[in-house]
Amino acid sequence: MTEEKKKEIALTFLTALQTRNAAELRSVLTDDAVWSLPGTSAVGGEAKGAEAVVAKGQFLGSHGVNFALLHVLYGWKDVAIMLHNTGQHGDKILDEYLTSILSLREEKIQRIDTYISDVPMLDRFAGA
Repeated sequence: MTEEKKKEIALTFLTALQTRNAAELRSVLTDDAVWSLPGTSAVGGEAKGAEAVVAKGQFLGSHGVNFALLHVLYGWKDVAIMLHNTGQHGDKILDEYLTSILSLREEKIQRIDTYISDVPMLDRFAGA
């Protein structure tokens, strides 16, 4: 797979999160996709299956998370995105950096592993 195709998949994923477009997000996920996030909040742990991944993305969007792309990083078979996420939900503030590794299979995302700079902040923001 070319770097351009990897970037297209990553940007479609990110755009779907930003716009809360469930259909667009589903279009780049395998049916058995998994998304892991650290922490004990409502978004912590693993979402298993495309619908659970979409629900996790919808939760983040409904809590006012802004996803700002810093870099797209390319691996041998996979792609990663570095983001600066910010948001405010009531009196809770989010301001963190993260990297999501997008493991690909047949030009779709089969697994997302997210690494976060401030897990306690995410837990507070998302309601741990």
